[in-house]
Amino acid sequence: MKARIAFVFPGQGSQYVGMGKQLYDASPAARRIFDKADAVLGFPLSALCFEGPQDELDDTYNAQPAILTVSIACLEALKERFGPLGYLGTPKLVAGHSMGEFTALVAAGVLDFEDALKLVRERGRLMKESGEQRPGGMAAVIGLDEHTLAEVVQEAQSEGVVTLANANSPGQTVLSGEVAALQRAMELAKARGARMVQRLAVSIASHSPLMQQASLHFTELINRIHFRPPQVPLIANISAQALTTVDELRAELSEQLTRPVQWTRSVQAMVSEGVDTIVEIGPKQVLSGLIKRITPEAKPVTLTDADVVKLLASGD
Repeated sequence: MKARIAFVFPGQGSQYVGMGKQLYDASPAARRIFDKADAVLGFPLSALCFEGPQDELDDTYNAQPAILTVSIACLEALKERFGPLGYLGTPKLVAGHSMGEFTALVAAGVLDFEDALKLVRERGRLMKESGEQRPGGMAAVIGLDEHTLAEVVQEAQSEGVVTLANANSPGQTVLSGEVAALQRAMELAKARGARMVQRLAVSIASHSPLMQQASLHFTELINRIHFRPPQVPLIANISAQALTTVDELRAELSEQLTRPVQWTRSVQAMVSEGVDTIVEIGPKQVLSGLIKRITPEAKPVTLTDADVVKLLASGD
């Protein structure tokens, strides 16, 4: 059973005020992670997670290290209570959605928590800076097939940069790009019969060529950080392939900001590798809902910070 589990970790958008507070109170291991995050970053990230305010927590510069910290605190609390091979055992594969890929690399033993924290903090800063220099936006499109969506994007590119950013589940996609081109793509998607088209509340065009400058700076940083070979393979956002070497992982992270997140294909890849249980670890349960829509062949299990607290109390 244990050899057929994958761990997945959420990305930006899963943050909420109050996340991790009960976990901090219930688990010494979780407490150590939050305290370490505060020390590494030089400000009380834990207080921002627990008390907000929401707009500060939602700032990409804060949201990314906050989600990483809560997710790793969940994992460490489980390990402390049940042992490394206890409640869940060692997964066969790991993956993360966008920023969650960094959490997955900590879980796979590639990055130290402190290094991952510094990386995602800087990733958030560079993305925010890029958003100010080259403003853009993102929009969710529901109910169009891949082929139709590709036509929409191609046609809208006459207005500027717009691209597929996240292939989240069949029929659920996020587009990203310059405002005029994004607006045109939204109009075209509606005209082609999309069930829903909604602009997201961000001024950053993640996973698009508008992040090119951020990507170059981020690559320089990645090349200075120590990576270890993964203890378990990571299913990559860009290719949906299993990565097993440090060089492959560095290349993945350096291109990740400008390339789409292939989440549908990533989940399908896990199933094709023999995984039948996909455990989402971290705040909220965004990925579990997507997994249900992607495949009937793998059961999603959610371990939010609140779920972990209940497990610690029950001792099961």
